[in-house]
Amino acid sequence: MKFILSILPRHLLIKLSVFLLPILKILYRGKKFTDPIDGKSYRKFLPYGHKKIRLNALCPGTLSLERHRLLWLYLTRETSFLKEKNKVLHIAPEQAFYKRFKEIRFWDYLTLDLRSPIADIKADITNLPFDENVFDLIICNHVLEHIEDDKIAMKEIYRVLKKNGVAIMQIPIDTKRLKTFEDPKIRTNKKREELFGQYDHVRIYGNDFFDRLTSVGFKTKKIDYTKKLSEEEIKKFSIIKNEIIPIGIK
Repeated sequence: MKFILSILPRHLLIKLSVFLLPILKILYRGKKFTDPIDGKSYRKFLPYGHKKIRLNALCPGTLSLERHRLLWLYLTRETSFLKEKNKVLHIAPEQAFYKRFKEIRFWDYLTLDLRSPIADIKADITNLPFDENVFDLIICNHVLEHIEDDKIAMKEIYRVLKKNGVAIMQIPIDTKRLKTFEDPKIRTNKKREELFGQYDHVRIYGNDFFDRLTSVGFKTKKIDYTKKLSEEEIKKFSIIKNEIIPIGIK
């Protein structure tokens, strides 16, 4: 089962979670690892990955990955977003966050995706069905690396944000690369997995990701919140050191 979970796309994981989570919570009950999103502890997390399998990556209780747990810690400890009235757009909503975000009574919360069963609106990120200056916060995690024309998607996110609105846009980024590697001629799943690390990725972002955001109007912040975590917390929450949280501000 653990290897099947590691290769399933997000929308299928969401469908299976209704049946899997109650069983997995019992099977993996323990004290070694804790998911800060639900506060529950487990003897281990599940392995997860595509080209490279990461051990103790996927929480059996919430289906959170390392990046979700890191973002949750940042949001709860360093921001007031979860405690304020906000109009929020969550693009490609993650199962790990969905229920928690839906329960925030201060939020006017909308989800959007082409296929996800938990999306309120079925739409393309490169053609968002909203007027300008609508949202206080947009969450768009691990989406842009799938989009062939990511600059149009960035422009759309910028367009529908209110002035001073914030977009959180986590992506897999190779911080050793100065420039993003992409080639529109690469079309097959096999070649994309070989070169980009996953069959449905169309690029590997480098540090110029922030230049791309700036080019469409964003002011950017590069948050390495792992530097504020102790070694004990990094192990307990199973966080990847030096993972960046990219923030765009309109």
